[in-house]
Amino acid sequence: MPATERDEAPPREVSAVPMSALLASCAAAKAVSTPPRLPDPEAARPNPPRRETGHREAAHRDAA
Repeated sequence: MPATERDEAPPREVSAVPMSALLASCAAAKAVSTPPRLPDPEAARPNPPRRETGHREAAHRDAA
């Protein structure tokens, strides 16, 4: 391309977007578009009842 044609071309406008803003927008779009995950089966189960040993109650009564 001759220099005269290159000089006559209109200047292109370039949008300056910081890479951190681009990455943040991609992460936000992924978080919004991803459906919530089902809870783990172990987390849905109730904890088994704790058995009473009496050890702490006896120590607490002696201290009073």
